[in-house]
Amino acid sequence: MVHVLSSRVLLRPVDPDRSRAFYGEQLGLDVYREFGTGPERGTVYFLGGGFLELSGRAERASEPPVRLWMQVADAGAARDELAAAGVEITREPVQEPWGLIEMWLRDPDGNEIVLVQVPAEHPLRYRPGI
Repeated sequence: MVHVLSSRVLLRPVDPDRSRAFYGEQLGLDVYREFGTGPERGTVYFLGGGFLELSGRAERASEPPVRLWMQVADAGAARDELAAAGVEITREPVQEPWGLIEMWLRDPDGNEIVLVQVPAEHPLRYRPGI
């Protein structure tokens, strides 16, 4: 069995500066580390229990696009903060039939991001009798 010590999602953006502005400034992700120099330098962001790395440059957006799932404490508050930062919300927060509250947006390359709030009573958080 492989013992995983850390993990990260690696994106090769079409426009690295635009993507760094989106993830670092608009989404407000904190930087874990940076490496290299110039416009294609690498930036690694904290992403909850993992990391998101932007490095290099792609000729075109990945097809199919990457889908990122990020848990937040309050989807409504996240929606207000992101809208104030100029992020286009592609789908407003809504409680799904499976109980999670989901909100959708896209990064500059079209990668889908779902922000998820797990309500206190949801089975992911609470299991009666345990």
